[in-house]
Amino acid sequence: MRAPEPEALDGDAPADGARRKIIHVDMDAFFASVEQRDNAELRGRPVAVGGSSERGVVAAASYEARKFGVRSAMPSVTAKRKCPELIFVTPRFDVYKAVSLQIREIFAEYTPLIEPLSLDEAYLDVTENLQGVASATEIAEQIRAKIRRVTHLTASAGVSYNKFLAKLASDHRKPDGLFVITPKMGARFVETLPVETFQGVGPATAAKMRRLGIETGLDLRARSLAFLQQSFGKSGEAYYWISRGVDERPVRADRVRKSIGAENTFPRDLFEFEPMCEALRPVLAKVWRHCEASDIRGRTITLKVKYADFKQITRSRSGEDVIASLADLERLSLGLLAPLLPVKKGVRLLGVSLSSLSQTRVKDRGQLALAL
Repeated sequence: MRAPEPEALDGDAPADGARRKIIHVDMDAFFASVEQRDNAELRGRPVAVGGSSERGVVAAASYEARKFGVRSAMPSVTAKRKCPELIFVTPRFDVYKAVSLQIREIFAEYTPLIEPLSLDEAYLDVTENLQGVASATEIAEQIRAKIRRVTHLTASAGVSYNKFLAKLASDHRKPDGLFVITPKMGARFVETLPVETFQGVGPATAAKMRRLGIETGLDLRARSLAFLQQSFGKSGEAYYWISRGVDERPVRADRVRKSIGAENTFPRDLFEFEPMCEALRPVLAKVWRHCEASDIRGRTITLKVKYADFKQITRSRSGEDVIASLADLERLSLGLLAPLLPVKKGVRLLGVSLSSLSQTRVKDRGQLALAL
């Protein structure tokens, strides 16, 4: 699919020449697409990568499965209920990593400024690029074409003058799409979007915004900086600027990850241990998926708890050895949670992170001896 005319991004840069050219590349249903590529019987069928057991979680879903409402991080039993014909496939992280490296090599032909977000997406700063191509849109087209030729997979790309807008653009015409948000389009494009489409605005924050009468980027832009800071704390300033199409974050090449984590804010407060355990499992699955995909393990686990009054606490434990399995991660997380019960105030958010990271391949080491 062709992008809109790129003249404003590629030809109408400001006089100081400071306008950046950022591409966000996002592979389409990456894990599931790799499985469909490698197994002809899966093509055109609803596929979920992940465990099919009662406590399993969907790691990725094909577009055929997404039509039924199947999404990543969804409990497998829920996914199967939404799509009875769903086919579960065991993840092959070594294969996904190998394909991801092929894609990274393609990026490196154009720029050293590559900021991977995961195995299947990355930001590229092509303001100055190795091929001497003036048009960022043309570079994005070349990258998508080579990814298809080399891996037989499709990628969507967004081109813009900052990271926030480039990511919005890559989502705009998925799958297998390319879209450009030019400087002339930026603020106008943002004002039409629902707030939940903004990166960093999760379901709970979106619900709070709607309670405050903020449903679109235009509504967000109408609120003062002071109001947004009072309502959303440190995030308020970021919301203020992105509603205006402004994002000054640079593309950081090969940034060193200090921790791996995930969290979830619940639609209603939780009070009992078992519902909290169930709510934590998709969070733990997401953290472990990052560990498996990157061959990274951590020695320190931190549980984050946010109560209904927004008071937040953390509890951590560190061990002599890295956490070697999802089962260990779950056992240790619940071990940190249990002493906090019973709760007088409801719990609105739970999160888990791993730190003291190391790049290693881990075999099952059995039970871990952890010390406070």
